[in-house]
Formats: sequence, structure tokens, C-alpha cells
Amino acid sequence: MYQDVLVPTDGSDGTRRSITHGLTIAERFDARVHALSVVPEGPLGTLESEEATPAAHRAVEHVESEAAEAGLEVVTAVEHGVPHEEILAYVDDHDVDMVVMGTQGRTGIDRVLVGSVTERVVRMADVPIVTVRLTDELRIDDSEAAERLAREALTEASLDPERSIVDGGPHRISGSWLFSFETETDPVRVTVDGVSGDARIEGDVGG
Repeated sequence: MYQDVLVPTDGSDGTRRSITHGLTIAERFDARVHALSVVPEGPLGTLESEEATPAAHRAVEHVESEAAEAGLEVVTAVEHGVPHEEILAYVDDHDVDMVVMGTQGRTGIDRVLVGSVTERVVRMADVPIVTVRLTDELRIDDSEAAERLAREALTEASLDPERSIVDGGPHRISGSWLFSFETETDPVRVTVDGVSGDARIEGDVGG
């Protein structure tokens, strides 16, 4: 019934549940997951920092990682423009069957804007839209606690827990903390779930 499920994400805590719901739906219908992040341009983008584009890439990479963990096919994209217009254009261009998105973004003005984006997509889209509110309470809400759990995971995997953090981390993406620890080859990435506190190691665990 559904072959392509789009999960827009800005990497804010409120997208955690929409990602979970989107992946669950994709699993149910053996669908392809599309992760899209839009860097605002124009009047709504004037307050965006230089970090916006790298953050958008991290946001879709997080969905890609979660989808891969679930054994799902995933496509990622980062676009620049007016968020609801880019989401609707992506739906048309990629024959998306369903969109799963959150109703809350970051705090302050972004929180208002994300809700506004969702409302516009719901009103203008020609495909089913599933909206998900943030109800999870983050238990790991500071970087020091998250880093401690990440280094414990390294120890449990018989890896050096004193490795240096690279890539300017940690980064908080969709209710999770992402750490990249240096190795002699590619960095080891550790994801710490901000709700459960579970840590998952990815990447090359040698070196």
C-alpha cells in the first residue's frame, strides 16, 4: 500500500517520535524511507547560522543510521528553500505515498515555525500525512552524562574509552547524542538515546 515514506527532519528533539513512527510504518509495509532536511532560505532563513547545513546533513544521517539498524532501505536529501514548499516538491518528485512529521521543533521561534510548516504540509499535500507530537521526556539531557554512557559502551566493546571526540561533537540530533571517536582509520560513532540511555556503536571498531 505504501512504498515510499517521507520523514522530514530538522534534527530537533521533537522529531524523535516522528522518526520512530515513520520507520515502524515503513517496516510494516516494507517501504523505502526518505529522510529530508530543509535549510530555510529567504525571509525565514535570515536567522539561520552557518551551522544549519552541516546540522541538516547530520539530521538525515541519523535517520539513515536508524533505518539501517532496522534493515530498511533509505534515501537521504538536504534541500535549501522554503521548508513546506521543498517538502511538497519532494513528495511530487519522488512519488512519496505518506509523510510522517513532527509538530514541534526546537524551542523559541523555531518551535513556532516547525508547527507552521507541518500545518501547511497537512493542508496542501495530496498524500496522507501522519503528525506526531513530542511526548517523550529526555532522561539524558546533558552532554556530560551522554559522554559517560558513550565511553562506557566503548569499554564494554573492549575499545579504548579515552579516545578523543572528533567532528566537533557531541551533537544532539532527534533526541539522541551522537559522538564520533577517533581511530587510526575511520571514526567510531556512538549513538546514545536520550530517552532510554541505550548506547549503540557503529563504524570501524578496530584501530
